[in-house]
Amino acid sequence: MNTTTNQPLVMQTKGIVKRFGQVTALDGTDFELRAGEIMAIIGDNGAGKSSLIKTLSGASVPDEGEILLDGKPVHFKSPIDARRAGIETVYQDLAVAPAMSIAENLFLGRELLRPGLLGQWLRLLDKKEMLTQAITRMQELKVGIRSMTQAVETLSGGQRQCVAVARAAAFARHVVIMDEPTAALGVKEGNMVLELIRRVRDKGLPVILISHNMPHVFEVADRIHIQRLGKRAAVVNPKTVSMSDTVAVMTGAKTVDELPADAHA
Repeated sequence: MNTTTNQPLVMQTKGIVKRFGQVTALDGTDFELRAGEIMAIIGDNGAGKSSLIKTLSGASVPDEGEILLDGKPVHFKSPIDARRAGIETVYQDLAVAPAMSIAENLFLGRELLRPGLLGQWLRLLDKKEMLTQAITRMQELKVGIRSMTQAVETLSGGQRQCVAVARAAAFARHVVIMDEPTAALGVKEGNMVLELIRRVRDKGLPVILISHNMPHVFEVADRIHIQRLGKRAAVVNPKTVSMSDTVAVMTGAKTVDELPADAHA
């Protein structure tokens, strides 16, 4: 599945600037995410990848520029604001509760209460409904885990990552952001997570993928946003551009004008 310029824009930034004292992390960054795509963001250390993701996920407020969601300006003051707008982020540290079950982790911070007075007044959790929904959502994404009631600490690293991704996919309405989802995973588990990212995209949720793993980026991305020195250096098509050319633009060894005409996306 490959996106084209005909797909509508879901999320966009225009001229985002973010300063930390004397350091300018984002220097007028533009970014565009289209419906039904996996957009990878790559860049050397200090290129502004993390700062861009923090502004998109509400963890950081830009000093200048604007963020648009479905063409309308949005102003996120916190990650909670972004979540309310349907943007879910899977961070590198996963933020799962190891001692809790998979079902409990899927609803962590968004627990369902039992109907009627038991939930309204006594605040009793509807564990049965959360378990039912957890099973359904994991089945939709074809995540093969034996039991939703087992503790997350009993899972492998790849399975824990799948739980975090499934939680994001379950509650996202607009965008899922994934920060280095295959870092520290072996080949088999890394591939399992990549397949899950494809399934999230195929469910209709566009995905922003931040990764240093270039083979993984080229395997799953529909387009690649190259960030350099706080700005967007280029957006390329992984189907028509070589990995070496992409890295050359990322590091400054090549300019955008030196890329083949069909490399741009």
